[in-house]
Amino acid sequence: MSDKGFPFSPPTLTEVYRRLLEAYGPRGWWPGDGPFDVIIGAILTQAASWKNVELALANLKQANCWSFEAIDACRQEQLAEIVRPSGYFNAKAAKLKAFAAHVLEMYGGDLNRMFDQDTGALRGELLSIHGIGPETADDILVYAAAKPSFVIDTYTTRILERLGIVPEDGRRKYADWQALFHDSLPADVALFNEFHALLDHHAGRACRKTPACEGCCLLEVCATGQQSPVPPTDANTQ
Repeated sequence: MSDKGFPFSPPTLTEVYRRLLEAYGPRGWWPGDGPFDVIIGAILTQAASWKNVELALANLKQANCWSFEAIDACRQEQLAEIVRPSGYFNAKAAKLKAFAAHVLEMYGGDLNRMFDQDTGALRGELLSIHGIGPETADDILVYAAAKPSFVIDTYTTRILERLGIVPEDGRRKYADWQALFHDSLPADVALFNEFHALLDHHAGRACRKTPACEGCCLLEVCATGQQSPVPPTDANTQ
């Protein structure tokens, strides 16, 4: 029962997707030009704003360090300076070099060969590479390899919790959140791509750390929004 005295049932994920798409339109993710761009961006965007990632990407291109071969050949200290704008640059340089070395050693630098396996096997391989966690692996799967594996990030869990859509039994691990999408939606790459992009966009526009509920496209189906105070009007502020 909500504070306003009526029962509340969380919306389906399909309803959430419909409302977000209607409000914002297609987002056209991922920014970049091909799988290589996506992979480098996915590693650099860990704990960084995309604006800072773009600076690091520009540095890599300007330094002619825009291939797995070039990254592998670059000294780690030099690579760290190149990607410095993305933050945690020493760690990220190590991650970039680990990924490049893996693709070169296992596939001769050919991403198509790497991606020519089923989703589960590829995800397991990605997670075995230094510096690739579940979120980065799923970014690569969906946006580079075109494999259906839903990306979970802090924006997604924030929105779902406020909507009242949560895993059963209070579980809050990455796999539990991801299962909500995999169990409720068809395993469609385009859908997973667009839905994740819309959730991130909505988190920046309305469902921020302090939510801006007034005018939110999810307000009618949001447990948190329905319990928020009514915004003041001219009539009740005089």
